Amino acid sequence: MSGRERRPVTIYEVAERAGVSIATVSRALRDSELVAAPTRRRVQQVAEELRFRPSRAGRALAEGQHAANGIVFPDLSGPYYAEVVLGYEEVVAKLGRSVLILATNGRPNAAEAVLELAGRVDGMVIMGRTVADEVVARIADTGLPLVLLARPPVGLVDTIMTDNEHSARDLAAHLLGHGHRTFAFLGDPDESPDVAGRYAGFRQALTDAGVDPPDPTRCAFDVRAGYAAARELLSRTRPNAVVCANDEVALGALQAAEDLGLSVPGDVALTGWDDIMAARYTRLTTVHQPMRALGATAARRLDERIHGVATKTRPDVLPTRLIVRTSCGPHDREV
Repeated sequence: MSGRERRPVTIYEVAERAGVSIATVSRALRDSELVAAPTRRRVQQVAEELRFRPSRAGRALAEGQHAANGIVFPDLSGPYYAEVVLGYEEVVAKLGRSVLILATNGRPNAAEAVLELAGRVDGMVIMGRTVADEVVARIADTGLPLVLLARPPVGLVDTIMTDNEHSARDLAAHLLGHGHRTFAFLGDPDESPDVAGRYAGFRQALTDAGVDPPDPTRCAFDVRAGYAAARELLSRTRPNAVVCANDEVALGALQAAEDLGLSVPGDVALTGWDDIMAARYTRLTTVHQPMRALGATAARRLDERIHGVATKTRPDVLPTRLIVRTSCGPHDREV
């Protein structure tokens, strides 16, 4: 084509030369195991000979897909959700797909919004108690690939969670080892499956040790709610230790104790959960959970479902670990 710019090769030309469908070309160029190895090699060789460069839009068209994944969060504020989103988006970007994010916090029509999003994506991750189990089951019945995140299983839908109960037991045992015998728990187990697991493990460890476990002091999972709940609690009673549902609640409780003239851990021990960056600088004893790995694992599992690689439903439970610092008492060594 002397004197003129060469016309880009299309996926249809590759498919015709290789003797396969355009969907097979798309999958072969992604090295998908859904295409037999000899066919993959033939398609890849043809694409190389023709100097074919696939576009994202063309790949989506070939496979009858949107080239987009959906993820539904309870909320998008705070460091925990930010880390999970970063882990999810990083993997999805490498897969050449886009992400549509929906936060249900404050939406009166959350179920309708989630169902509408399901019609615009090739697969969806649903995190926490954003919608009822019935909505999850309804979406699953349509055949849309689904993965649940930080939520108990619903039917045969894959789920990705972190270990809450075992680390909560470790945390309670550590506090008991300091000699603490009266406790408070800040957070609402009814609002989060993760927090329900943490409270259950904490409560059981105290019961096993012959210590009366406290009823939860229910509050939302942010700094402001933690401050208000802790200030009210510490104004009327003085537990040895306040165990918080997450680090944001704990940071609010730390400020409340300071405003009341109480020292941490001298007057009251304090713990959190997540191990966000601020926890390290405030020397907060907490539980580290792999927030980015949560998002990344969910993205990979969803991609397997979208492309039919995963055929067996399975739960994944990612490990967590106790991080000991000075907010629960003095130690010879900190993390």
